[in-house]
Amino acid sequence: MLYPFTGAGAQVGVEARFAIEVAANIINEAHDVDLPLGDGQGLPAFGGAKIKLVFADHQADPQKGRSEAERLITQDRVCALVGTYYSSVAAVVAQVAERYQIPFVAAESSSPSLHRNNLKYFFRPGPHDEMYSIAMFDFMKDLREQHPDTSKTIGLFYEDTLFGNDTGRVQRQLAEEQGVEIVAEVKYRANSPSLSTEVQLLKSRNPDIILATSYTTDAILFVRTMRELGFKPNGIISQNGGFIEPAFLSAVGSQADGIISRASFVPDLASTRPSLKYVNEMYKTSAAKDLNDNTARQFMALVILADAINRAGSVEGPAIEAALRTTKIPGESTIMPWDEVSFGADGQNNAISPVMMQYGEGEYRTVWPDNLATRKLHWPLG
Repeated sequence: MLYPFTGAGAQVGVEARFAIEVAANIINEAHDVDLPLGDGQGLPAFGGAKIKLVFADHQADPQKGRSEAERLITQDRVCALVGTYYSSVAAVVAQVAERYQIPFVAAESSSPSLHRNNLKYFFRPGPHDEMYSIAMFDFMKDLREQHPDTSKTIGLFYEDTLFGNDTGRVQRQLAEEQGVEIVAEVKYRANSPSLSTEVQLLKSRNPDIILATSYTTDAILFVRTMRELGFKPNGIISQNGGFIEPAFLSAVGSQADGIISRASFVPDLASTRPSLKYVNEMYKTSAAKDLNDNTARQFMALVILADAINRAGSVEGPAIEAALRTTKIPGESTIMPWDEVSFGADGQNNAISPVMMQYGEGEYRTVWPDNLATRKLHWPLG
């Protein structure tokens, strides 16, 4: 399990550990829940043997991620890798996994380039940022039909690592295809000590909607700087990332009200996934908070991987890789609003549709598509 446990992203690692440990508990101990391996103890193909977790700290540093992945494989003798939150770290870990023929399940790293490198041992159960961006633009198309005077123009705001660069490229392309006017495009240095210049530029161009792609510390600084400079666009639609993290929501308080994010998971979908309430209560006991989009994907990553290990009946990388390729888990047997879990030749699960959620009254709730909405969209923010 490769996550940041020190540095600016440490809270992400702490919450990932809680989520993954809940998954291990459901696999290893006696439960009665409609999830793969959720109705017994341990892995049946191994006589009830239990999954053992080994955690490593990549410190949000791709080179540290590389060395930690190699250490886990060569010294700890792990049979698979899960991680890594940061797409820039996932890119190098995927290469290490490929070299050692060890499956790597990218739980929540969402850069679309990750599954396009002809890697045999890379698998991603959740959506990537092209899928998310398409959903964001489909949502904005509906916005323009319902609120034509307050949703005409957009501004792109994204950080300069793989996560932001890939998102910026896709969003420019989608804007051109749909004839959406981009009045500002601001690329900033990740973990910047100040965003005053960047926010001032956005304010001067005054887009109706800002599409924001940032990790936690940058998202906090961005929202605080907007308030300091008196800039309040009609809407902020985030590429998930830091904008959904509890640390962000705690730091900015009511300034988060009205922020919209794409998602592959929202807790209010429990009515369509009976197992979600059960899992969320277990997670809440450990973490003192509800699952979010990231921790839900981290939970599912281990469940999906353990199911493949059990079907492989082996801890050898090639056998697990082959079992992952034959994965077919119906959406009802997950905690996610996915049609199913299955992997294409590139290791990407395509049987998934993102939703849009909006923050208000202390929580994110689904606002789009209409058939899944549990709260009416608040628009515009100003």
